[in-house]
This record gives sequence, structure tokens and C-alpha cells, in this order.
Amino acid sequence: MAGKISSLLDPTRIALRVQSTQRTTALHEVANLLSAHPSVTNFEGFYRELLARDRLETTCIGHCVALPHARTEHVKSIALAVGRSEAGVHFGDGPDEKVRLLFMLGTPKTNPGDYLAVVSALCKLLKHEANRTAFLTAATPEEFIAAVTAAEGRLLAPV
Repeated sequence: MAGKISSLLDPTRIALRVQSTQRTTALHEVANLLSAHPSVTNFEGFYRELLARDRLETTCIGHCVALPHARTEHVKSIALAVGRSEAGVHFGDGPDEKVRLLFMLGTPKTNPGDYLAVVSALCKLLKHEANRTAFLTAATPEEFIAAVTAAEGRLLAPV
């Protein structure tokens, strides 16, 4: 893991028009982007563990963002898919905040360091409103990746 989210992104695993507004069906919609990922050795097992993890505690981190994830033996290296919803996805008991960006992670159970590095990098990018706005307005998956790359560049730039 190079420490950059952009290195994990693939345009075929970015859905900019998630249709479902319900959590489980939206999770399924985004998870399907990982069904043929070369790092996912057992998609059904991965998906079951992802849902089980999501039921334990919300993966919504605020600012209309969720980080659904599973640390599992069904993934041999980090796999990332992104979903974006115009309408928003209900992710909790309260109607106040709907999730518009889902960064879905599958990570090997045996490598918690890489998982923590990815989550940390995502949080650093997502805490800036300008970055979230760029991710929410990118017109294509390629533009989304370019927005992530630009945001990473700003984080690494000298002050």
C-alpha cells in the first residue's frame, strides 16, 4: 500500500449514480463493483462479513460520508470501491443525515496496518469540504480519480 488512495482507485469500481436510498441495497450495489476484483477471493464471504460489520455499528463518519469495510480472509490485498448518491442513502436511525459518498474497503485480516493507513488517508482527504465537494461534483470516474489525486497532492504540498 503506497499510502495513496488514488493508487487503489479504478474507474470500473466507481459508481457515480448509486440508485438505492436504503443502506443494505446501496451497500450491495457498491459491493458488486468488487465482485470481480482480483484481490477478492470469495465475494460472497466478503459481502457477508461486510454486512455483519455494518450491522455492529454505523460506518457513517459524518459529512455525508460512510466507510463500509470488512477485514476478512476473503481478500488478499486491499480492494476499494466508491459509490456516490445524489439522493443520499439512509445510514442510521435518524433522518437528518444521508450518506452521499461510500468508500467501501475490503482488507486482509492479516494486515491491519494497511487498513489503518487507508482509513487514515481517507479521513485526511474527507475532512476538507473542498475535497468532498470535488468528489461530489466529478462528472466521470476519471474526474473523480483526478479529484482524489489533486486532493492528495495538496495534502503533501509544503506549507
